[in-house]
Amino acid sequence: MQRHLTWLLLGLEGVYGAQDRLNSIGMGLMRVPAGSFRMGEANRLPDDLLFPLSYPAGTALEYFRHGDYDERPVHTVTIRRDFFLGAREATNAQYELFDPAHRALRGKNGYSKQDGEAVVFVSWEQARAFCAWLARKEGLPYRLPTEAEWEYAARTGHRRTAAGGGVEEWTADWYGPYDATPQTDPAGRADGDFRVTRGGGRGAEPYYLRPANRSGALPETRSGLIGLRVAMGAPPESKPLPAPPPAKVLPIVRPVPPPDLRKPYFRGPRRFVKIPPNSGGPLFSHHNHDTALAECPNGDLLAIWYTCAQERGRELAIDSGRLRRGGEEWEPASAFWDAPDRNDHCPALWYDGKQTLYHINGQSPAGRWEPLIIVLRTSTDSGVTWSKARLIASEYGLRNMVGQPVLRTRDGAILFGADAQGGSTVWVSRDEGATWNDAGGHIRGIHAGIAEIPGGRLLALGRGEDIDGWMPQSVSNDLGRTWTYSASAFPPISGGQRLTLLRLKEGPLLVASFAESIDPFRPVPAGTTRRHVSSLFAALSFDDGRSWPVRRIVTDG
Repeated sequence: MQRHLTWLLLGLEGVYGAQDRLNSIGMGLMRVPAGSFRMGEANRLPDDLLFPLSYPAGTALEYFRHGDYDERPVHTVTIRRDFFLGAREATNAQYELFDPAHRALRGKNGYSKQDGEAVVFVSWEQARAFCAWLARKEGLPYRLPTEAEWEYAARTGHRRTAAGGGVEEWTADWYGPYDATPQTDPAGRADGDFRVTRGGGRGAEPYYLRPANRSGALPETRSGLIGLRVAMGAPPESKPLPAPPPAKVLPIVRPVPPPDLRKPYFRGPRRFVKIPPNSGGPLFSHHNHDTALAECPNGDLLAIWYTCAQERGRELAIDSGRLRRGGEEWEPASAFWDAPDRNDHCPALWYDGKQTLYHINGQSPAGRWEPLIIVLRTSTDSGVTWSKARLIASEYGLRNMVGQPVLRTRDGAILFGADAQGGSTVWVSRDEGATWNDAGGHIRGIHAGIAEIPGGRLLALGRGEDIDGWMPQSVSNDLGRTWTYSASAFPPISGGQRLTLLRLKEGPLLVASFAESIDPFRPVPAGTTRRHVSSLFAALSFDDGRSWPVRRIVTDG
């Protein structure tokens, strides 16, 4: 190996110059000399880097004036030894010498068709395996670069890309928070959910092309935006930093008997999104939306929702709040889930009634909210710690915008709703969440509320696709493969509004929704102008949705 390393260090100077090399598969390599640098970003960024196309001026823009929260604290990093880095990303032709079957993915979704374009649709494991194959082929220590090596090379000008071919690139490291102490040859975190990706292209805004910017993805992700660049040199000898510790375990405040259900009972409304003003990540005070709520095994209530500066932004993450059993006020919000630089749209939360909480979430390849893959995590300690996330829908698609509710049918299947190109669908698991399938049908309206009714049928209500001026109602006899439609008894809802359809433990069906009048269930007297306000109403059905004899306005208008 030493002979080959000497050849690379000293030979072929006339081919690429004193620092560039060419390997056996035509891959150019650049020598990166040892040195030190300041890793991260805390300086005030110029206006031309602050989302000139997507973000309006104002408070939301100010969040990013000094880079993302995960780029701090800035810290000193020393790279002790020279190493080589690919001058460009690995290409289709180079990667397919290792994996010929990859050729079938060329041009998928319009990405990367030609031999010389950057290879994409490779997972982290595939990228690492390619480096190992190249190392065996040449007898040299090829590998993925560490996150620190990547940023160091970018800052010192030892990284370049082909014009128009730039993509994100896998690095060797697990993603996690920075440590403020000086580090030598750092190797990231010891474990985590995401492997770090760096760089970018294909429409990425200038802000995300900075050397300090950090992205990441689940290791099994195969995206049209992620490829790889090889490093060559001995790997770092330093130990990774420990994985971030789980949230502190807090006990139940005190046992509280349930209210006397024979008497009217109401508590609220209670504010549960408690984020300090001017917060810029991972808690954003600007926009918080799309809540999922579940009872925990210990009696707490857990709420999760997405938080962002704008709904289409890459910064969109998931926050959480907790109401302790017996407590009167929700605790301050805390970070819950954030795939770095991915729009983590549409969370769902479900307690299986035994000991397990399920967290299901969509995730985009970058910004926006479509197309999405779907991830799932579980917790058996009331949401304090969570399993590693895994993909339950690994192909980015337009029928993957997860919604509430999640429910178990009488025959044991678990299902959740998802938006699906103007309407909704249901995803179904028959093996306790191990595998999932899109049932394939079309529920009228997005953000559908779904409940099971007798005979194994499903009843759904949605937003949009109204029928005769009323909210659409969809019924399925085959667990979501096909649906029939009719007008419901409820007024339609509009943008920014979601309905809830639940079966209560006592048996009745509950609908909570909105209407643009004080009472949508009473005729407007002649000559009266309808008030354009949004009132919240609740309705109960005791015959599985055939009639709704109890319909009450909940708010005061």
